[in-house]
Amino acid sequence: MLQPSEIKEIRKDFPYLELSQKDKPLVYLDSAATTQKPKVVIDAMSDYYRYHNGGPHRGAHRLSMAATEVYEGAREAVKNFIGARESAEIIFTRNATEGLNLITYSYALENLKPGDEIVISIMEHHANLVTWQYAAEKTGATLRYLYIDENKEIPCSEVEEKVTAKTKILAITQCSNVLGTMPEVKKMIAHLRKVSPEGVAVVDGAQAAPHMPVDVKDLDCDFYVFSGHKMLAAMGAGAVYGKLERLNAMKPYMYGGDMIEYVYEDHTTFQQAPARFEAGTQDVGAAASLPVAIDYLNAIGLDKIHEYESYLTDYAYDHMKDMDDITILSKPTNPRGGLITFNFKEIHPHDVASILDSKGIAIRSGHHCAQPLHRSFGIHFSCRASFAVYNTIEEVDYFIKSLDEVRRLMGLGTR
Repeated sequence: MLQPSEIKEIRKDFPYLELSQKDKPLVYLDSAATTQKPKVVIDAMSDYYRYHNGGPHRGAHRLSMAATEVYEGAREAVKNFIGARESAEIIFTRNATEGLNLITYSYALENLKPGDEIVISIMEHHANLVTWQYAAEKTGATLRYLYIDENKEIPCSEVEEKVTAKTKILAITQCSNVLGTMPEVKKMIAHLRKVSPEGVAVVDGAQAAPHMPVDVKDLDCDFYVFSGHKMLAAMGAGAVYGKLERLNAMKPYMYGGDMIEYVYEDHTTFQQAPARFEAGTQDVGAAASLPVAIDYLNAIGLDKIHEYESYLTDYAYDHMKDMDDITILSKPTNPRGGLITFNFKEIHPHDVASILDSKGIAIRSGHHCAQPLHRSFGIHFSCRASFAVYNTIEEVDYFIKSLDEVRRLMGLGTR
């Protein structure tokens, strides 16, 4: 496992820590929302705008070719990062949400019909839930949910009962942003292939790709989406993986420049993937951050990152599980993502987050874009502390200790 001396060196790479002060440190425990950025990523974006800024794919001059090289180099890096077969299977989007909308509009609305079924889990982020509600509404397909058991897992019986010959889309998170649950996605997809050969598997990897190795060929998913801003890269840099034969059979999501082949007065033909899904001038500066972030993660080792974040999560869980006034919502056992979702029984999550912020601790409060999941627990909101490779065990100790300050200020005494 990563040692304290290694974490100390890693922390030197993150400028946000310069905001810490002796009287009020900055303990960032909201990486499930967005990660902080190492200096090399920030420098890569600055370097692009200083020395490589041009319109990619659109000119024969030096800067246009430089921008094209940066942009397509980022695509190649993403291909290698998730194990795609070729770079043409990678489409750049702003984030995972836009990627899921692309799949919904370009694939689902064109292929679903009444009698078909879309299967998702109750754990899904709204981006992987509301999109499929819309697809079902527009096509007459039926939306079915996989529910979790007392261990916050999706039982095999749920999958076997609900993923059937009628299932035309299985859309599933690889790691829940609320529970940390990591469904057995590969087994689910294998079951889909067995019972519904025409079924399509969509994996939301927003919470998984930054923290563990991903191989889309091994998963055998048809589509995989993730956001760069959750893996140390810039906001505005997301990606969709799609099997090439599916992408080239899909209609464009948006129309405009750079995605066309020929335009006539009465009709237009379009380029093959990925260009047909990347209309207009793309965010090349954000894309420039992706290869650098990927190299940074790979240099540490995704297996080591996952192991270390699991260690922090286990440590926090072990210190919180016996607190009588706290209910932990997240998954109690490994494997799980690096987060703890919890509630004080008598304190609103927003009050908890505000008090912790006064102590220099950043956590998330709210429904985390997962209202149906919260409603299934009979609540509307929760607190979430999420961990990354730049966090320390001392920060977790400070977070645990500061929960007493929450109790004191809300008139509940201390433990």
